[in-house]
Amino acid sequence: MEIVKYGKPVLRAKGARIETITEEIRQLADAMIATMHEANGVGLAAQQVGYALQLAVIDVSGVDDRPSVMRIDGKEVDVDEWMPMALVNPVLELGKAKEPGQEGCLSFPDISADIQRSLTLKATGRLIDGREIAFEAEGFLARALQHEVDHLNGILFIDRMSSAARVGNAGRLKRLQKWG
Repeated sequence: MEIVKYGKPVLRAKGARIETITEEIRQLADAMIATMHEANGVGLAAQQVGYALQLAVIDVSGVDDRPSVMRIDGKEVDVDEWMPMALVNPVLELGKAKEPGQEGCLSFPDISADIQRSLTLKATGRLIDGREIAFEAEGFLARALQHEVDHLNGILFIDRMSSAARVGNAGRLKRLQKWG
């Protein structure tokens, strides 16, 4: 699939809630995972492939320099066993403690900045097989989830950049918006 670049209106669209997980939704999730892997990304929202839906895929497996923690029912689980994860209609409850961390985005090639994010969160949603899921996340998984759920709500990581980072990236953002 082609990844939508900054400047396209769909990136600012709030995704529609998915009421029924159809075969088309499952195929879209599979195609999104393949696209994310091909682009060496760790997350991709439906908006980034042209669909304004509440669907995001995440895969933080193999990212050793930025650890992730996942807990289900209070027990730590092996994050890699849950990856890649396709989340439908995800809702996040963010922890209070925050820290800056380097982020990039597949819709913003060659642009990155420190973004302030919650260190921990609680997530609920549905998996692509229809099962409900509730879990806690820390570290890189928490950061990736916040980034992707922002996309599902039409919020871009540049909206969370400091004014200094925005100024520093202004030229690249203007070129990207103009030429995609």
